[in-house]
Amino acid sequence: MQLGLKQYRLLALALLCTGYHVHAQQKKIAALDSQKKITAEHKPVEYVDPYIGSGGHGHVFVGASVPFGAVQAGPVNIVKGWDWCSGYHYSDSVVIGFPQTHLSGTGIGDLGDVLIMPYTGKIRTNHGTQEDPTSGYGSHYSHAHEKAAPGYYSVMLDDYKIKVELTASERVGFHKYTFPQGQEGHIIIDLKEGIGWDAPVETYITKKDAFTLVGYRYSKGWAVDQRLWFAIKSNVPLKEFAVFEGDARQQGKELKGVKVKGVISFDKAPAQVLLKVGISPVSSENALANINAEIPGWDFAATAATAANKWNTELSKIKVETKDENTKKIFYSAFYHTMIAPVLFNDHNGAYRGTDKKVYPNPSFDNYSVFSLWDIYRSDAPLYTLTQPERVNSFVNSMVTIFKQQGKLPIWPLMGSETNCMVGYSAAPVIADAYLKGFKGFNANAAFEAMKTSAMRDDLGMKDIKAKGYIPADKEYESVSKAMEYAVDDWCIAAMAKKLGRNEDFKYFSKRAGYYKNYFDSNIKFVRPKLDDGSWKIPYDPFNSIHEKGDFTEGNGWQYTWLVPQDVEGLINLMGGDDAFTKKLDSLFVATGSMGAQASNDISGLIGMYAHGNEPSHHVTYMYAYSGNQWKTAEKVRQVMKEFYTATPEGLAGNEDCGAMSSWFVFSSLGFYPVNPAKGIYVFGSPLFDKASMKVQGGKTFTVETVSNSASNIYIQSVTLNGKPYNYSYIKHEDILKGGVLRLTMGSTPNHNFGKLTENRPDSKY
Repeated sequence: MQLGLKQYRLLALALLCTGYHVHAQQKKIAALDSQKKITAEHKPVEYVDPYIGSGGHGHVFVGASVPFGAVQAGPVNIVKGWDWCSGYHYSDSVVIGFPQTHLSGTGIGDLGDVLIMPYTGKIRTNHGTQEDPTSGYGSHYSHAHEKAAPGYYSVMLDDYKIKVELTASERVGFHKYTFPQGQEGHIIIDLKEGIGWDAPVETYITKKDAFTLVGYRYSKGWAVDQRLWFAIKSNVPLKEFAVFEGDARQQGKELKGVKVKGVISFDKAPAQVLLKVGISPVSSENALANINAEIPGWDFAATAATAANKWNTELSKIKVETKDENTKKIFYSAFYHTMIAPVLFNDHNGAYRGTDKKVYPNPSFDNYSVFSLWDIYRSDAPLYTLTQPERVNSFVNSMVTIFKQQGKLPIWPLMGSETNCMVGYSAAPVIADAYLKGFKGFNANAAFEAMKTSAMRDDLGMKDIKAKGYIPADKEYESVSKAMEYAVDDWCIAAMAKKLGRNEDFKYFSKRAGYYKNYFDSNIKFVRPKLDDGSWKIPYDPFNSIHEKGDFTEGNGWQYTWLVPQDVEGLINLMGGDDAFTKKLDSLFVATGSMGAQASNDISGLIGMYAHGNEPSHHVTYMYAYSGNQWKTAEKVRQVMKEFYTATPEGLAGNEDCGAMSSWFVFSSLGFYPVNPAKGIYVFGSPLFDKASMKVQGGKTFTVETVSNSASNIYIQSVTLNGKPYNYSYIKHEDILKGGVLRLTMGSTPNHNFGKLTENRPDSKY
């Protein structure tokens, strides 16, 4: 039995009125208190705050979705710049509609497909202005009359007194509009509007019957050729329906054009209008089939409850225990944000449209898109191998299939398009990690050939990597970052080659994995750009960061010197040994200097020149363990968690990047992190919780317990694994999968001997 606050109080009052002894009353109420506490502990969904990261530069999606769903139904503001990449920013107060697709945390805006907006008064077909939204169909709103929770979103449109509620299934957005009584009402379906770079190319809508609209929207933007079909089912007859090209009304109930809009009108709007909006990458017929399969009825509350239960199931895979409710809120909000993307990119019947724009009707896997690979390969993808083992094979198959369709592994795939955004072939670490961890639901040899072929191309500096071992800065921009990322990817390819028994490939790619050394200047102990003739590019300032067409990608020499997660021991040797390495790493966190007027907005979350707001720095705090100084990792990790993760809209230090920023916190708060993305080991940091239990494959549970943990007791004093002393400063993936208990005793002063011996440190061996 589950009691709400009102029922709880009524029962307590009833007990008092029926003559129970005071002691009995107290016992009963105490039991109810205990029940409520247990209920809350077993419902992590209640701790999620979707607004965390919706302010500042977090760019997270706010709205209704289910885990990894194709639909993200949510509000959009009038986009006013970079911080509106998801279409919504917490600082805003004007909403212009509710599209079915959004990105979460990206640094480029796109999607926003099939925007729908209810309003009252005369027909208006543009969204209005920030200063006067009701000059169009836009409206003011306030956070006081807005609610966001996993699987549910609602807001009051202040200018129209219309309450909007949204929920979703995997491929269907469910809208509920409560209109004021007796008002002339309208609902616009605006196929012109998109988010950020998105612009329509061809759009179409038609009234199929008295309750149904169907159509499609082709657009270009970051996704260079996006094609989406939709179907809209209403619970009330659509007696008045008009079509517009831009703001010009057209004849009939059907229209094809560039900026098509459809307007449903009511002389007196019904008290409530429900719309089910199915989407499909294949056809309107499939979009309708998605509606019929996923939300056949009209029970909005039941659909919202189902969505919340889906979130609760996923979030319950990790149970954390702590007296600090705020930290629990940050944790589950972060965990939630790791499961908005990747997104399903197929229909309920399995069909999808490939990057070659051909329809594939019967794949043997769930097809996914929106892989922010440069960001998520570092910790988000490794997290999935623990918390989403049932999806990992489909993720890999999606990438390998894209390779077959476009001739290279995806770099940043977005809704059937290749954006070619960011540097590296970052699908390689994700695939290698899955294979090396024993996932067998894909063809390993075909996956390896896709990795190898993608690494042997001649574009983006790879021709020079093969010929010279480095990329000349006078021939290729962002040359240092590209080469450093290629070296990480090549280590992963080599590791997979070794396990597959491909010895020649192993030798070749393991050599390339060390090419980062060609950028290291031993005189200044920084990586730096090199010219075609082999000389260093001058002048050189490791503080300088030029955002466009410079030598680094969203960073500078300070940050990229440490982008060697695949061979930390090699970097230690280049620095001159453990002490020199540690001293240099210490300097990263205190260095100050000008990054120049063109510095990237992504260089944020700074501690000295350590930039937690961008992914290339995420493993760096954990590198101390490789030089035998795990206690320094503990210090820095705790500092980052305290300073850059808060339960506020500004609670992220930089772009969320489809789960990348949040997955760092999920791992780090548990007490470990995957420095090497495909090594299968997790380096210890400093856990936040009294106890954290993770459900792993085979029905087992892996538990991290802490003794004497607190805000001041941040240092690991000793460790046991299943009751036996454990001297390593890391744990293997295979040991986590066995289940058991990892117990860490914490203290307020460092134990300099923990993880000090070379044999107890993490390593980079194949």
